[in-house]
Amino acid sequence: MTDIAVYVIANLVVTDAESYRLYEKGFFPLLKRHGGSFITYDDAPHNFEGSAPRPGRMIMFSFPSEATARGWYDDADYQLLSDHRRKGTRLEFLTMVRGLPPRS
Repeated sequence: MTDIAVYVIANLVVTDAESYRLYEKGFFPLLKRHGGSFITYDDAPHNFEGSAPRPGRMIMFSFPSEATARGWYDDADYQLLSDHRRKGTRLEFLTMVRGLPPRS
């Protein structure tokens, strides 16, 4: 079976910039350690239809497989680091979306 890329989408509101900066500093090395790639963030996303996410930051990054994404999230170092995110933000959601399988 071929690994299928997954995408992680987060919506959060920064409530304590100093705590969030500590999270950001450690986030990128851990993302890279697990084969993840940062895609983008937006502090003012545009909603075309439906219920809009709460105001705040939308963040997107990817992993080469579901296993690598779960490994990142379950990593003890990430969980320790995420205490800064929990302290410095109000998280609306952190969601994994599976990519499409290759066509045969």
